[in-house]
Amino acid sequence: HLADALRVNTSLERLSLRYNNIGPEGAAHLADALRVNTSLEGLNLSENNIGPEGVAHLADALRANTSLERLRLEAAHLADALRVNTSLERLSLRYNNIGPEGAAHLADALRVNTSLKRLFNTSLEGLYLGLNNVSAHLADAL
Repeated sequence: HLADALRVNTSLERLSLRYNNIGPEGAAHLADALRVNTSLEGLNLSENNIGPEGVAHLADALRANTSLERLRLEAAHLADALRVNTSLERLSLRYNNIGPEGAAHLADALRVNTSLKRLFNTSLEGLYLGLNNVSAHLADAL
């Protein structure tokens, strides 16, 4: 598996796995690698059919990961990880239909997250939420 190489690699800084049909099982393997990898700063997992189970694995890995700064993941439910992750600076959650409930969870996480940067206030620089049906909860947090 690619994840096995990622566990021990110390030089790769950016990796795009977009459109690779990774699925939940592949996401679990990648999550295991992300827990110990200290060099990867950017990861694109867009369009991979990861699903809620795979996202849960990745969210858990983000609690431990300290190097990842940019993540492209077209899946929701990362709020718990965002509360404690201190390295992620940019996050893309486009095309996920997060909806009002998901936006409320995300808003709560953004109130305590200190690493995400850019957008409407001085502490947020890169949050992409296009086409997600978000509500006023998220606007209040921003």
